[in-house]
Amino acid sequence: MCTWDLKTLVLTVRCFARTSRIKAQSNLSILWDEININFGTVVVWSIPDHVRCSSAMEDSKYACISNHSQCMVPAYVPGYVCRCSIGYEGNPYLLDGCSPDNVYSPRPRKLNCSERCGSINVLFPFGLEEACSARKSFQLNCSDSSTPPILSLNALIDVTYINVSEGLLGIKYKSDVGNMLLHPLMQPSESQEPELYVDPLESASVRWAVANLTCQDARNNISGYACVSTYSSCLGVISSIEGYVGYRCVCLPGFEGNPYITDGCTDIDDCARTPGLCKGICQNTIGNYSCTKCPDHTEYDITKMQCMPKAKQNLFLGIIIGLSTGFGLLLLSLSAVLLVRRWKRDAEKKLRRKYFRMNQGLLLEQLISSDENASEKTKIFSLEELSKATNNFDTARILGHGGHGTVYKGILSNQHVVAIKKSKFVRKGEISDFVNEVAILSQINHRNIVKLFGCCLETEVPLLVYDFISNGSLFDVLHPADSSNIVFSLSWDDGLRIASEAAGALYYLHSAASVSIFHRDVKSSNILLDANYAAKISDFGASRSVPIDQSHLVTNVQGTFGYLDPEYYQTGQLNEKSDVYSFGVVLLELFIRKQPVFSIGSGMEMKENLCNYFLSEIKSREPKEIVAPQVLEEATDQEINRFASLAEMCLRIRGEERPTMKQVETILQQLRADSINSSLSQVIPASGEEILQGHHQPMVVNMDERPCNTNIIASQRSQNSCYSLEQEFLSSASLPR
Repeated sequence: MCTWDLKTLVLTVRCFARTSRIKAQSNLSILWDEININFGTVVVWSIPDHVRCSSAMEDSKYACISNHSQCMVPAYVPGYVCRCSIGYEGNPYLLDGCSPDNVYSPRPRKLNCSERCGSINVLFPFGLEEACSARKSFQLNCSDSSTPPILSLNALIDVTYINVSEGLLGIKYKSDVGNMLLHPLMQPSESQEPELYVDPLESASVRWAVANLTCQDARNNISGYACVSTYSSCLGVISSIEGYVGYRCVCLPGFEGNPYITDGCTDIDDCARTPGLCKGICQNTIGNYSCTKCPDHTEYDITKMQCMPKAKQNLFLGIIIGLSTGFGLLLLSLSAVLLVRRWKRDAEKKLRRKYFRMNQGLLLEQLISSDENASEKTKIFSLEELSKATNNFDTARILGHGGHGTVYKGILSNQHVVAIKKSKFVRKGEISDFVNEVAILSQINHRNIVKLFGCCLETEVPLLVYDFISNGSLFDVLHPADSSNIVFSLSWDDGLRIASEAAGALYYLHSAASVSIFHRDVKSSNILLDANYAAKISDFGASRSVPIDQSHLVTNVQGTFGYLDPEYYQTGQLNEKSDVYSFGVVLLELFIRKQPVFSIGSGMEMKENLCNYFLSEIKSREPKEIVAPQVLEEATDQEINRFASLAEMCLRIRGEERPTMKQVETILQQLRADSINSSLSQVIPASGEEILQGHHQPMVVNMDERPCNTNIIASQRSQNSCYSLEQEFLSSASLPR
């Protein structure tokens, strides 16, 4: 006899053989004379007309004729087979052979069904009798003839437990044959039943589904929906081999029980099940729990895991214990604070000593001590002194931010006001150069150069201490931020005086000092004004010293846009003429009263370089046409022309064509002397000249005045010029400083 399973494409063959009667050849009694042999095997089959479903579907003899059927290609034999779609069962080879899986019955159709076989509870949807299970494939057999009773799924598989919450069925094979043929033996014998058991392979338990439907389809089938308990939900069952098997039911979190019967999922009392879940009072809620604090005068006992009344103790003993504990903690805290402070103080001292050595502090001390004059005036400050002087470098003490760092106002212990410069960075390879330059700057003693009082080498970047200059910079006076609140208006005479003093200071750095120093960042904001509005050259952060036998120094290009020497920018060779060019830009600021880069146009959106503007305009216009109105009002035409010629020579492209700072200083002194004489001639009357000549010496010597115009640019326009600034430079060498 042979049976066909069209769903699994397996042909199970059961063969029966009967032996012929065996005659006895002895006097022994024959107890049996027949042998029945019953065995099974698996045969896989397919329709060999086509090996691909796409070609089979185009054939008029296509076998999958049922609705909700689909073609598939088996893995082990050529051809194709048909199967019903998910959620449908039956014979796909017949018209309307696939029908929905509506076999599941959500309630037992029989009352008083047996629910126990030996020690195993048989819960719905499983059953032991006809009409007690949800479907035929869930009907189990209980053998009462054995002790203890045995629960079985079929003749070859016993059931060891049923877990409806996890959807598991414990199994035990009766023989090795059952183990080898597990998959076909697990399937139902009726063709109407779908395959709802998942092949466990080597596991001792089998997963199962209640119907071959998706959760959505199952919910739509209200009459056959398995999850009838109030607090239950649907869950899909997926096999790693066969894919989607069907759905099963599960109780919601916080509930337990049987989701397949009405009110089968009951609330879990978390508080009773898990003592100590709350460190207070635990209150169970439907599907959850909540925690509250212990009532007043009670506390949670971790040993008894409940709130207990507080023990009454002796009040005096409690006060003593509390005070002792408080004093002990206070003493311990104070000791810890003192130890931490001491540790930090020692760590800061070590770090300061490290920076002092790294910044060549010992070398600087030797250099300063070797010069008696420097040692009297220059001091190496400690970081503690400067921190106290600046109120721990308070932001309210910031005077300004320069290109090389931040400047703070400080008050030393002797009430002397200083400016402390905190540089942004100093390269490690330049520390030795920095120490040498500090030693050199400490020897500079010029009335128009900001005095270096000392430095601090106990920080990663050394700090420099300068004399404090109270009236800001020349840039602030020439270009005030608030034009409506001008504190000091710079006159033409004051401008000549400040320019002459600054030029003298730069000449001192270039030539008169023991070692030539190139400032490299000459600009109006680095020309400070003291209480008497005398010029003070400052900010030597970019300065470089040059040996006496060298005329230039190759460095990385550094400076301020608008003041930078174009020749230095192109060649990288720094010399004294680089400072001359930058000083020429300062002269233009005094002359035209515009910033080095100023805005033009109605919307003030375009920018123009002051040097380019001056050199372009001077070719086609007279100097008095481009000079600032205040200068035009206070200066004579001769002074304007000579000042413009000096600025033009300082701004020449080639450095060798520019004058030296000594020559620039001399011309400015002559201009200032002429300006003073011109002012005196306007103030003193004719009768006063006789008194002056008779009783007093002249206040200012008139230096070789000539009736001829001395402007070089004007001489280029006029043929009757007889004098130039180059000739004036030659004659200036004989003038006293």
